[in-house]
Amino acid sequence: MKVLIVGAGIAGPTLAYWLQRTGHEPTLIESAPQLRQGGYLVDFWGAGFDVAERMGITDRILERGYRVREVREVDEGGRRIASLDALKLIGGADGRYTSVGRSDLSEVIFDAIGPGMETIFGQTVGAIDDDGRRVRVQLSGGAEREFDLVVGADGLHSTVRRQVFGAESSFERRLGIAVAALDLPGYVPREELVAVSRTQVGLQTLRLSLRDDETLILFTFRYDGEVPQDDIPAQQQLLRDLLRGVGWEVPAMLERLSQARTFYMDVAAQILMPAWSRGRVALIGDAGSCPSLLAGQGSALAMIEAYVLAAELHRAEGDHRAAFAGYQRRLGTFVRSKQDAATKLAGAFAPRNRRQLALRNTVIRMMGLPGVMQLAVGRSLRDRIELPAVPA
Repeated sequence: MKVLIVGAGIAGPTLAYWLQRTGHEPTLIESAPQLRQGGYLVDFWGAGFDVAERMGITDRILERGYRVREVREVDEGGRRIASLDALKLIGGADGRYTSVGRSDLSEVIFDAIGPGMETIFGQTVGAIDDDGRRVRVQLSGGAEREFDLVVGADGLHSTVRRQVFGAESSFERRLGIAVAALDLPGYVPREELVAVSRTQVGLQTLRLSLRDDETLILFTFRYDGEVPQDDIPAQQQLLRDLLRGVGWEVPAMLERLSQARTFYMDVAAQILMPAWSRGRVALIGDAGSCPSLLAGQGSALAMIEAYVLAAELHRAEGDHRAAFAGYQRRLGTFVRSKQDAATKLAGAFAPRNRRQLALRNTVIRMMGLPGVMQLAVGRSLRDRIELPAVPA
């Protein structure tokens, strides 16, 4: 079948990889002029790691990723108040764990596809007409194409979802939090492989030294308003306004916003849908089931969804109705559990009040005790889902 995949982030290229290997003809379209850069680090483990193994790309992901050795919480003056040995946590995952830049992961997956697949950058879908037999798609560049299936892998603010399923507000659940991530060159202080965070009521600021003398800075903060889309200067000014008067290293970070190599800002939200398909159109990744940025594992989840959809299409031998139903049936409960877990993490990133902050810090200190971290976290590093087989 000819399948149009909208979005070249994580889910889209993963689906394209597996569709190619099961005899289909995927076309990948991305609104950005090239693969997107920057963003934030994602924790990569569990069944997502299994999918990467089956693609033969785990070595490259581990090479591009980071093995953070310490997670350190500090006070206003930069003094350590709690510390976790992240290497012990990684050891509990049998080495199948890394923190990797979202754009780095996307690039590794895209490179694995190899030559021969049609890829269209700088365009998106302008209209989608599903007549039951084929899907006619009007591209934003003016061309009209026909496909057997269309899959939206175009993220939280999905164009495919809006055109086929309805307005974003019908499916969005906001968590009252926003996130801003940026890469700053030459930032000091610099502590290799140490994630240093300062958490206070309503805000967490985290920095992590990256390669090539760059530092990832991540702000997670309580915010119920809107974030301007596709307008980085406006986003940066909003961030300055919201964090004005905050102490620790935040003033120095904000002063250098304009020097950031990459910048990302958006609300933390989930997408909750009763069904991820309609007719010959389906959704994967954040487009259909975003768990929110707070989950930290959305990229691995996107790979799982792409893999399972490809497996169901192969097993259904061209019957897209059966494939889409199998995809939803196999992953529905699993995805909802990830979303539910993410909603419970909001207080850990941006506590609502002093009581919640004190409880958070107490839990972190306890997790620093021998054996406690493995007891609390180790089991969660293994996803309880059996992946179907897909022939090479």
